[in-house]
Parts: sequence; structure tokens; C-alpha cells
Amino acid sequence: MADLPNPADDESVQVAGLGATVKAARKRLDLSIAELAQRAGVSLGLVSQLERGMGNPSLGTLSKIAAALGLTISQLLEEPASDLAVVRAASIYAIPPEPTLAAAEQVQRELLTPRGESTLQLIRSTLPVGFTNEGRPFRHIGTEVVTVLEGRLVVIHGEQRVELAPGDSATYVCSAPHWWANGTDVPTVVLGAVSPFER
Repeated sequence: MADLPNPADDESVQVAGLGATVKAARKRLDLSIAELAQRAGVSLGLVSQLERGMGNPSLGTLSKIAAALGLTISQLLEEPASDLAVVRAASIYAIPPEPTLAAAEQVQRELLTPRGESTLQLIRSTLPVGFTNEGRPFRHIGTEVVTVLEGRLVVIHGEQRVELAPGDSATYVCSAPHWWANGTDVPTVVLGAVSPFER
């Protein structure tokens, strides 16, 4: 008679995978275990145990660690993508709009890479006529490259300003404040790739 699967074994595998994800994300941010623990407001021992695939962290603890790593809980818990991951057109994830912004300020963003992917993300953004986020500039760790597919895109990066036409691309570090604008009378479609590593 075959042995029945042991739920404890499945849990160990899940915790080990979670620990590996936390460790990889921490190293990408160049944080020590102590620095991550301080950011998350949890004990150093808890983070150390988790990265070794031990323990049983609560949802609240996972939420704190995810926030400290700039991830969502779902990104922490999702299985790593396989060596070949396909995102079909019918299953592209539409990134939820910001609820505090008016419709004219909303950018339609679609994630073209797997949702669990954190080392490289490809996002298609559609900017409405007159869009600008000058009052809410982006600033985060990483490198971004954007290519204009339709319309025109103004990119302001620090003190520099460039205007991109269809087929033009720009690459920049994201730790400097930067923002986009669409000053045309048609929507602008941008393809952007974001990596958590600085150039």
C-alpha cells in the first residue's frame, strides 16, 4: 500500500521556497539580514530562520517583510517562474488603477511578464491625452528602459528633459526623481522594462 502524502512535507517545501524568495530579494536590495529585520520591524532571528526554510510566519509578519522588500505578499508566495514562462494575450494582468486619481490622470498599465517575476518586468502603459505625473514623480531603486509604440512621450529625469517619438527609447536609473507627460492630442503607448538593479 502506497504511503499517503504528508502535509508537513508540503509545508516544509513551501517555507523553504518562501525563504529562498526572501533571501534573493534581500540580496538584490543589498541588505543584510539585520537591516531587513529592522526595516520590517521583526526580529533578526525570525528573518534568519525564514531564509533557512524554518518557522511558520504569520500573515502579518509576511506582510511586513514583503513591504520592507518592496514586494506584495502574493509575490513572496508565488512559485518562481520556470525557465520558460509564457503570458498569453488573454491572460495579461491589468495593474489596478490608483483609486485616488481622476480618470484623466489614470495610466492603463498591463504586466506582460509573469506576476511572480521580480528581476525583470515588462509593462505596456497607455497614457491618456494631456497626462502628466509631474506632481507625483517616480523614485525607486532600479533601471528602466522605455520605448514609444504610439504617440509621443516626454520624459523628465532629474534636470534633463527628452521627447520620444515612436521607435525612440530612453534608459535611466530610477533612483533619481522622474516623470512622464503626454502633451499630444492622442493617447501615448509605451513599452517599459524595469529591473531592480541600477546601471
